[in-house]
Amino acid sequence: MTQELNKQSNRLQKGGRIDRSKPLTFTYNGKQYKGFDGDTLASALLANGVDLVGRSFKYSRPRGIVAAGAEEPNAIMQIGATEATQIPNVRATQQSLYNGLVASTTNGWPSVDTDVMGWVGKVGGKMMPPGFYYKTFMYPKSMWETYESYIRKAAGLGRAPKENDPDIYDKMNQHCDVLIVGAGPAGLMAALTAARAGARVIIADEQNEFGGSLLSSTETLNGKPASEWVAEVVQELSGFKDVLLLPNSQVNGYHDHNFLTIQQHCTDQFADRAPNGQIAQRLHRVRAKWVVLTTGAHERPLVFGNNDVPGCMVANAVSTYINRYGVVPGNELILMTSNDNAYRTALDWHDAGRKVVAIVDSRKNPQGTFVDAARERGINIMVGSGVIEAHGNKRVSSVSIAPLNEAGDAVVGPAVKITADTVATSGGWSPVVHLSCHTGARPVWNDDILGFVPGATVQKQLTAGAINGAFSTVKVLEEGLKAATDALSHLGMAVPTVTLPEAQIVEEGKAMALFHIPHTKPTSKAPKQFVDYQNDVTAAGIELACREGFESIEHVKRYTAMGFGTDQGKLGNINGMAIAAKMLNQTIPETGTTIFRPNYTPVTFGAIAGRDCGELFDPKRYTAMHAWHVERGAKFEDVGQWKRAWYYPQGNETMQDALNRECVATRKSVGILDASTLGKIDIQGKDAREFLGRVYTNAWAKLPVGKCRYGLMCGEDGMVFDDGVTSCLAENHFLMTTTSGGAARVLSWLEIYHQTEWPELEVFFTSVTDHWSTMTISGPNSRKLLEKLTDYDVSKENMAFMDWKPMTVAGVPARVFRISFTGELSFEINVQANYGLHVWKALFEQGEEFNLTPYGTETMHILRAEKGFIIAGQDTDGSVHPFDLGMSWAVSMQKPFSFIGKRGMQREDCVRENRKQLVGLKTLDPNAVLPEGAQGVLDPNAPIPMPMVGHVTSSYWSANLNRSVAMGFVKGGLDKMGEKVFYPLADGRVIEAEICSPVFLDPKGERQNV
Repeated sequence: MTQELNKQSNRLQKGGRIDRSKPLTFTYNGKQYKGFDGDTLASALLANGVDLVGRSFKYSRPRGIVAAGAEEPNAIMQIGATEATQIPNVRATQQSLYNGLVASTTNGWPSVDTDVMGWVGKVGGKMMPPGFYYKTFMYPKSMWETYESYIRKAAGLGRAPKENDPDIYDKMNQHCDVLIVGAGPAGLMAALTAARAGARVIIADEQNEFGGSLLSSTETLNGKPASEWVAEVVQELSGFKDVLLLPNSQVNGYHDHNFLTIQQHCTDQFADRAPNGQIAQRLHRVRAKWVVLTTGAHERPLVFGNNDVPGCMVANAVSTYINRYGVVPGNELILMTSNDNAYRTALDWHDAGRKVVAIVDSRKNPQGTFVDAARERGINIMVGSGVIEAHGNKRVSSVSIAPLNEAGDAVVGPAVKITADTVATSGGWSPVVHLSCHTGARPVWNDDILGFVPGATVQKQLTAGAINGAFSTVKVLEEGLKAATDALSHLGMAVPTVTLPEAQIVEEGKAMALFHIPHTKPTSKAPKQFVDYQNDVTAAGIELACREGFESIEHVKRYTAMGFGTDQGKLGNINGMAIAAKMLNQTIPETGTTIFRPNYTPVTFGAIAGRDCGELFDPKRYTAMHAWHVERGAKFEDVGQWKRAWYYPQGNETMQDALNRECVATRKSVGILDASTLGKIDIQGKDAREFLGRVYTNAWAKLPVGKCRYGLMCGEDGMVFDDGVTSCLAENHFLMTTTSGGAARVLSWLEIYHQTEWPELEVFFTSVTDHWSTMTISGPNSRKLLEKLTDYDVSKENMAFMDWKPMTVAGVPARVFRISFTGELSFEINVQANYGLHVWKALFEQGEEFNLTPYGTETMHILRAEKGFIIAGQDTDGSVHPFDLGMSWAVSMQKPFSFIGKRGMQREDCVRENRKQLVGLKTLDPNAVLPEGAQGVLDPNAPIPMPMVGHVTSSYWSANLNRSVAMGFVKGGLDKMGEKVFYPLADGRVIEAEICSPVFLDPKGERQNV
């Protein structure tokens, strides 16, 4: 054990809540270190003498650990042993140490120790004041792409993993009588009181064990160490069946109607991957009758020159590392404070056997229990003074201390330089009001505590403890009891008898309102004095923002970035507001505070998604013939949620080779497409015809049984959003088909209009997409193939184009539709889905003599483009109506009831001249294939920016026509047949095309009508 301790230079031989019998090994930036069970990553790094944990955002300055909890701004780590288990932006202060933990810093290149960008902080700092990016990166315009590349490299902190997360996440809905946020002394007291009353209680705390500040305190309760009282209360709470204890759980959002979200770390705090069958994190969604906020307070650092040098920490964090983790993060301490409370840190440091060089107190005559204790230990106290500057690069080496005036805003004497390697500072405590602000409550300034406390709220919310400015343990316990009592009274529950533990009473002198330590030089010329460590916001930057006219604190925040990012102003906001207030010659209450928003700390996407991910969020859907496609080596594409065969390569075929073969085989003989994914909606009811007439642009009243009709569906604005063929199965029974990706949307659209606009119509809709397997055989031999599998007469005379017939195919009852999306003689065979593979195989058995060729969606696109058939969503984009598509034949303006979109497509903009219209595009070079999305111009020599007249929507190589075919939009295109349009490409080429009919093959439709 001694050998293990010797490797941890700052670890004490005894003390703390760590288990020295359980050593742990972890890796930080590729180097192995030792720690103990009970450590955080931060305490283990400090124990091993690691000073540098990151580089600052803007100036790339060396940064060390500052705090010990959620307020830590610098130690932002990338956690994970593998690419798949990476978690970015984890605070080392909130990450429990476990064996095998792998962590690395999120910035610094080539390493955090030798960051090449470090020169920016040394020589470029004066060149990057607030707003410099608005003023600097505008000219010359030609350099913007270069600027952008470097700005993007500098943006952000951690790196998102590139592989799928192997862990499982979960969500849970909870209800309770009382939700208590924070398990410090106030929270535990409130929970114990409510639990004894029989209330349903949830108590959550971000730390891995309950106790809050008592875990790092040397105080006693009932004459025993405070941690023993904590253990007794937690044990009692564990025995109540209606009490849920949530350690390692951060309440991140407080929403209207007492709805709160809690991110619980279940296993990721203790392992790189969750054990089999266990979840990594759970998001609790809680609806509480009453909420008690006991979120405590964060200690404010003091703002002085070079206060970001590693070794500068907030005072309470130093005490936490000593008392809770047995770590003294240095050898020689300078403590600077404006209040009595921070004296505890000097006492803890001294009692740990390390040297307290001096306590620097900004007040002239400090008095109190802790001040007396420091004097009794012979610690040097320098009153009426302040640390005006820290010296050192990657670790504090010394400080400059100077006397201050009564107000603390001016240096009034010469500075002395004193050697020390650690500077602990305290400017007082800022109540954690973040959650109370989430529902719109404005914090209120309290002069007695020099901080903001929660303001009035409309929520059923109570507060207790340090969030209210109660900092003594006695007062905190009293407020916790009172909050629970009030909540129980509101709930109509009897209040139980609860005895407060006996706590020590200490006397403390009045704190000094001090937020910014002056320097011998003006703020703008002094060494950088950091207010917001995470975003590199300095006192000089805030003063500059005020001089440039930003008077609202919300504007100051946005101009300087104070309180942005994962920090949310936990450490720096009060100091920043005070500096702005002074510049604006107004009080802090007049200046006000920014309003905080969820999330209080970062939440993983995994926790938000829970189990609603992968196939549970976006299920993979397979047709009955999927296994056959896989066996034949099909390549797949995702269409909606379906896996559709894309093309079928054979041997060493390229994709284009396969497409050419499939296209030619279909037009010469017969091809087959698995069309099972097409949306299918069964529509029944005596008003079914009327309903169809209202949702489609064309007429449906007289469609005979056994016939099919193509229809366009438009939104209220008249713009096409889906199309398909609907068949009349019986007088009041229809089968509507939709695009594969549009089925759910169309069904929802029909239901909405039926329920909200025409509830008087008797019509019913049922999705039957999955019920039917659909296979389309196309080509001149398709009829011959079908005749081999059915006894039904499928001749042209008995089954004309756009007819459907019930028949038996391969011994299976089927509905066969004579419709075509290829322009060839085609039959669409629909059978009950369980028989789909059987019929598919039977078709191939009988189709061998015709060289039956399977083709996929890409070939389907080529074949339909040769015929000028549109695909909704590709050749439409929500901005085109049927007349733009040249499909006026599909619109009936004489229907007795106005169809959806009729008025929309008659708007002034929709009938104006020169609208973009769909046309065919025949490239002058037949081998040139236009890129889809290419922008068309009428004059390729026009100066940039060229006036654009349209774009390409569909473009393919046609093996059947031995040339490229394309469709696209051109302004006034239907009146420009035969004219030229040019498509300048990114590689410098310009492709010239002739505007033509979009029907490139068989314009009379003879092939499909045979």
